[in-house]
Amino acid sequence: MSARTGTPVADVAATMPGVHAQVLSAAELSVGLRADGVTRADVRSALWPTASPAAPASPATPAAPAAPPPPSLVKTHGPRGTVHLLPTPDLPMWCAALPAIPTGASAFPADVRLTGERAEQVVSAIGDALEGTFLTIDELGEEVVARTGPWAGDLVMPAFQTMWPRWRQVLHRAGQCGALSFGPNRGRKVTYTRPPHFTPLPPEEASRLLVRRYLHAYGPATPQHFARWLAAPPGWARSRYAELAAAGDIEEVRFEGTPAWVVAGDTDFPAGQERDELTRGVRLLPYFDAYVIAAQPRELLFPGAAYQRALAGGQAGNFPVLLVDGVVAGVWHQRRRGRRTTVTVEPLGRLTARQERELAACAERVGDVLEAAAELVIGEVTVGAHA
Repeated sequence: MSARTGTPVADVAATMPGVHAQVLSAAELSVGLRADGVTRADVRSALWPTASPAAPASPATPAAPAAPPPPSLVKTHGPRGTVHLLPTPDLPMWCAALPAIPTGASAFPADVRLTGERAEQVVSAIGDALEGTFLTIDELGEEVVARTGPWAGDLVMPAFQTMWPRWRQVLHRAGQCGALSFGPNRGRKVTYTRPPHFTPLPPEEASRLLVRRYLHAYGPATPQHFARWLAAPPGWARSRYAELAAAGDIEEVRFEGTPAWVVAGDTDFPAGQERDELTRGVRLLPYFDAYVIAAQPRELLFPGAAYQRALAGGQAGNFPVLLVDGVVAGVWHQRRRGRRTTVTVEPLGRLTARQERELAACAERVGDVLEAAAELVIGEVTVGAHA
């Protein structure tokens, strides 16, 4: 679960693969809890690096401002169309594999939805408008309409007791295609920018690579597990598995008595370690952590009472979870006040003295990542899902 001290945050995100980031503080915890010494500042620096210091200048020649280094991590639309942190070097894979996933018919009526041609125009306009700048959603909308036409700005999409302009139908698609990523907030307003340019992989190659990445992190897993993780059609997932199996890139194994797949040869634990050594102990994971979303089957990950307490209608991620020896054994919540945060943990069973000591260290680490002093309280979590 944890990486070495000094591991770059982008490498952590690549290994997971992808960090759910609808709530940025949860994504910062997902990364920071896997790499010793990493804080939320390190994650934000990887996302939005500041300008590097300029070289010393002679008295007669003032220094030109140094260009900021490119981000090693981007916040954009990833698996399931949800916001994720993705490593910049992995964008050629993600931004070829995700658009290649078949989608169903649009839920919008014909007079609202964008045609294929107009959707392409909007995605292109988004990328052009965001080149080298940061724009709020309203500023981006003005630029998109100016580059396409008034039809893009028609208020036709019902959303949160208001109406959104037509062009926003493809906002997530622009992210998945590499035309858009999130910038730092401007006050309370979200901003968007364009990630570094890249050349996408061929879609078939990208899809097969994504299967291997997923299986390396979460195998043994079935095509159905992979499809659920991506929100992809099961038949499409089975075809990708079949292609890789035929090429010898993945192999079938028995997992809890049923067939599942792993990357070919990826059946041993690291040298000198057994499975129990890797899973033993206590950990705290935040909302929508990749482990609870991607690891399957859920019945094994959420045993007994955990299935009712830590899932919301069968959906994982709505509660931060306590892990004991690799499986969910409770829920937790943190409430921040200034430079302090209270971490309340509700175990579903009795913890040993050793486990309580480990839990105290985990709560302290949560505080370190969030740059706050943490106080641990063991008791009932009274807030609901995704509070």
